[in-house]
Amino acid sequence: MSKTVKLKKGFDIKLVGKAEKQLENFSPAKTFAVKPTDFIGMQRPKVSVNEGDTVKAGTPILFDKALDKVLYVAPVSGEVVEVKRGEKRKLLEIKILADKEISYEEFQKYTESSLQSLAKEEAIKQMTQGGVWPQLIQRPFGVVANPEDSPKAIFISGFDTHPLAADTGFALQGEEKYFQAGVTVLSKLTSGKIHLNLNAEGEVPSVFSNVKGVEINKFSGPHPAGNVGIQIHHIDPINKGEIAWTISPFGVVQIGKLFVEGRYDATKVIAITGSEAKKAVYTKTMIGACVDTLVQGNLKQEHVRVVSGNVLTGEKINRDGYLGYYSNEITILPEGDYYEFLGWMKPTTEKLSYHRALGLLSFINPNKEYVLDTNVRGEERAFVQTGVFESVTPMDILPVYLLKAIMAEDYDEMEELGIYEIIEEDLALCEFVDVSKHPVQEIVRKGIDLIQYS
Repeated sequence: MSKTVKLKKGFDIKLVGKAEKQLENFSPAKTFAVKPTDFIGMQRPKVSVNEGDTVKAGTPILFDKALDKVLYVAPVSGEVVEVKRGEKRKLLEIKILADKEISYEEFQKYTESSLQSLAKEEAIKQMTQGGVWPQLIQRPFGVVANPEDSPKAIFISGFDTHPLAADTGFALQGEEKYFQAGVTVLSKLTSGKIHLNLNAEGEVPSVFSNVKGVEINKFSGPHPAGNVGIQIHHIDPINKGEIAWTISPFGVVQIGKLFVEGRYDATKVIAITGSEAKKAVYTKTMIGACVDTLVQGNLKQEHVRVVSGNVLTGEKINRDGYLGYYSNEITILPEGDYYEFLGWMKPTTEKLSYHRALGLLSFINPNKEYVLDTNVRGEERAFVQTGVFESVTPMDILPVYLLKAIMAEDYDEMEELGIYEIIEEDLALCEFVDVSKHPVQEIVRKGIDLIQYS
């Protein structure tokens, strides 16, 4: 049964630099990279290619020995120019110099009618070999799903409430056929429902307007209303021993293209955002693209931080770094590597704070957009019991007690306090509002790893 959920807890971080809804052409990226670090939970990555090998888009280049059925493939055709490793030979990235014209591995094509009769085993085989399986994320733990499991349901969040998030409807316009095909394939993987969760405020994007085979739920409220973990909590919470899968709308489209077109298509529309971007617009690129052509010549000033993803959960990368596998945007912010003596005590309306703190008067104008840098303005200290974490977490959990249980490595307490329901992004807002400056997301991942591998 469909639900409409109105969330009151949370906080919208309003920043300058939201992308205008126009598609801009930039010079195409020359190199692309597949990074094992994008796939949380990958235990023993094994490279399938050598430097100097030529590959096509869809050629397997990597797999995890702990989940060897799932293949990670090249996003483009070209030459493998580097297999980069770090300390203790840890695999960091596989770099490909792209061809000017992309050639593709060919997979079986399906018509609309043949998709209806598709067997589960057949769907899993094509998805795991065709490179799209990593789009499926397992809850609990937030790791790539295991093809051997049967989830109780699959959840798709059709909107994103992160700061400066890309507009899903704009990025996926014209992809209706592939989204429907992707949903049809996903329906073969679970005996439960496929939940498509939409924003209750505003119009339904065309890519979702006529989709069949899903149960539509609607959510309203501040961030993190768009987080799929928050949505699961209010629709069908995950208990110990249960498994659900989540997937982004782009992931659904990519699955649809694999089955309809018979090829692994890494093309995606991403947003270039942030106060320091000259052109905050959308552009078409591919998974793993080098961002140098999107950043160079597109900066208002030179002292910036480039983030693959959003400002809360994204990854800091170099100006010639690579777009993350799950990233839908590039964010460019002022770097905050400076010390400001008693900066929080100076009366100002130019700094954003969730708290009505001395000097920080952002609450006077709640709709103002801010230019924020990356300075955390403080250092880690003991947890302060303010109740603020609970006020930005629209879940029936106690974040501070859960984090303390993780730090104490108290397994029973972690389970009782809701460790199975969250991953990093669900408590990322707690890290933003934390006056104690704790690395909340790192603590959450530590707790998940303790539970998963104990």
